[in-house]
Amino acid sequence: MTRPLTGGLRSIGVGALMHVKHASRSPLEITVALILPVIQATVAVYLLRAGQEPHRLVEASVGAGLMGIWSAVLFGSGAALQTQRFLGTLEPLLLSPRHPVMTLLPITLATAVMGTYALLATLVWGRLLFGVPLDVERPLAFLVAAAGCVLALGMLGLLLAATFVLMRNANALCNALESPIWLLSGMLVPITVLPSWTGPVADVLPTTWGARAVREAVTGGPVWPALALCLAEGLACLVLGAVALVHVERRARAAGTLALS
Repeated sequence: MTRPLTGGLRSIGVGALMHVKHASRSPLEITVALILPVIQATVAVYLLRAGQEPHRLVEASVGAGLMGIWSAVLFGSGAALQTQRFLGTLEPLLLSPRHPVMTLLPITLATAVMGTYALLATLVWGRLLFGVPLDVERPLAFLVAAAGCVLALGMLGLLLAATFVLMRNANALCNALESPIWLLSGMLVPITVLPSWTGPVADVLPTTWGARAVREAVTGGPVWPALALCLAEGLACLVLGAVALVHVERRARAAGTLALS
């Protein structure tokens, strides 16, 4: 029991590292992970400075970084599967003897890890250009919360990947999901200012609790309850993604559409 588990984790780790190296050489991935979050952080800083909440500048930098992680997972997962389909390797990957989760989870985890560039970039950008003080009340909790958020987003990416496998153009779904998810998750805009009906939707998103955990670490609030919910919902996404991938694989195999580009 221990040996298969260790081997599976090692396989996921090696696969994720390989995809991180591959993505780090992609101009698109670098743009999504570095440039877009910096632009978003700049806009947020100017808005907060002009308003009545200048103390939230560091939270704005963190929120923009989290938006970058989400964008990296969303577009990175879609682009990775799209590339595999164009290269003709998606079909043998999903039809290999391994469970589809072992094939696609390293990809989605790698996109989440790439997104950490965004978090670092926005913090450094805010400090160097705007003089935003990096006042993190609980630095160790911040690192743990950020790592947990990245892990949960990688598992959410696996659930999205099941949908991407069925679509010839995954970017069509990516464009529709990017802004609503970061808005509902409260990454930059407080959830309390949104309509009341958005509350239940936000509660089922691991991005909501991941963003809250990171933000609580910055302000010195209770980190662990939000982080626990984030990881629990991430595990739920992992289970749902595993079930969905098996169904999608069988459907695509029967229809012969895996190799279609």
